[in-house]
Amino acid sequence: VDEFIQNINDSMSKYIADGVFETLTDSLIYIERQQSDGKIRHGLIGMVDLDAYDFTPGSGALIRATEGTVLDRIPPRARVRRNAPIELPHIMVLIDDPKKEIIEPFLRKESKKQMQMIYSTTLMEQGGRVSGYLLSKEQADKVQKQLAGLADPARFAQFYHAEGKPVLTYAMGDGNHSLATAKACWEELKPTLSEAERQTHPARYALVELVNLHDDSLEFEPIHRVLFGVDPKQLLADLLAAYPGAHYGAGEGHQITYVLPGERGILTVPHPTAQLEVGTLQTFLDQYLEAHGGKIDYIHGEDVVEQLVQQPDSIGFLLPGMGKDQLFPTVIFDGALPRKTFSMGEA
Repeated sequence: VDEFIQNINDSMSKYIADGVFETLTDSLIYIERQQSDGKIRHGLIGMVDLDAYDFTPGSGALIRATEGTVLDRIPPRARVRRNAPIELPHIMVLIDDPKKEIIEPFLRKESKKQMQMIYSTTLMEQGGRVSGYLLSKEQADKVQKQLAGLADPARFAQFYHAEGKPVLTYAMGDGNHSLATAKACWEELKPTLSEAERQTHPARYALVELVNLHDDSLEFEPIHRVLFGVDPKQLLADLLAAYPGAHYGAGEGHQITYVLPGERGILTVPHPTAQLEVGTLQTFLDQYLEAHGGKIDYIHGEDVVEQLVQQPDSIGFLLPGMGKDQLFPTVIFDGALPRKTFSMGEA
C-alpha cells in the first residue's frame, strides 16, 4: 500500500504544482487500465449529473440502473459518503457505441499527442496498471457533442426500434449502489439549498468511468442460481405449471437448464414475456420462495453449481450468458434486469 501511494504521489505532484488540476472539473481524463489478465480497458473519467439519473423501476431517465437496486444497501453507504471531503468510488457507466467512434479514437498516437499524461501507476493486489491522460479542450468538446448525439430522440428511436420509449443514453455497468447512494445523498441535501446553489453544488455530480459496452476487455459472464431447502421435483412441477405450454426438453422459447445430483435437464417456456431467460426464471423463483420458503444463492461457474446441488433438498439452474447487444434493448423494453443477471468478468 505504501508503494502504491508513493507511486500516485510521485506521478501527480508535479501536475498539482503546475496547476493542471485547477480546471479538471471542466475536463475529461482518458484512462487505459491494464487488467491482470493482460487486457486493456479504455474509459473516460468525468462526472455525471445526478438529476439525470434514476434507479427506480420504470424510470425514463437518461442514466438508468441495469439491475434491481437493493434499497437496504444504500443507508450504510450513505453514512460513509455523507459529508465526505473527497469522492473516490468505482462506478462504471456504459454507452452503446458499436462503431467505436467516441472513446476508441484516443488509442491512436496522434490523439495521445494532444493529451497530457497526468498519472501512470501499478495497482495493488494484482490490479494491473492504470494510466490517465488529460484531454485537450478540443477533444473534450468533441466528446460532449458525440455523447449528445447518442441522446438524440430520433436517432434513439431508429437505432433501437423504440418509437415512443424514453431515451436511454447511459446504462450502469458496475457500482450501481454507489451511484444510488450519491443520488440519495444529493436528494437529501437538495431541499437545504437555494435554486442557484443547486445548479453548481458538488454533490449534484458523481465521479464515474465511462466505458463503451463494446470494449474488447468487457466480457459478460452469466450468474447461475442454486436453491436450498426446497423440494426439487415439486419446484420443477410448479415451474412448468406457472407458464402455459412449458415442457421438458428443448424447444422454441426460453430454455432453462436445471441441475440435480447426476442429472441435467432442460425446461422450455414458450412465448416468454421477458427479454431474457433470467427474467423468466427469476420471476418464478421469487414467487416460489415467498410462498414455500427456502434460500437462493447466486453462483459463478457451472462446476460450483454441480458441487452445491450435492446437498440435500437443493437444485441448480444454469443460465446462458447475455450478449452485449441485449443489454440496452432489454433495459429499454423490460426496465431494470433482475438482480444478479450478469457480471463483467470472472467472479
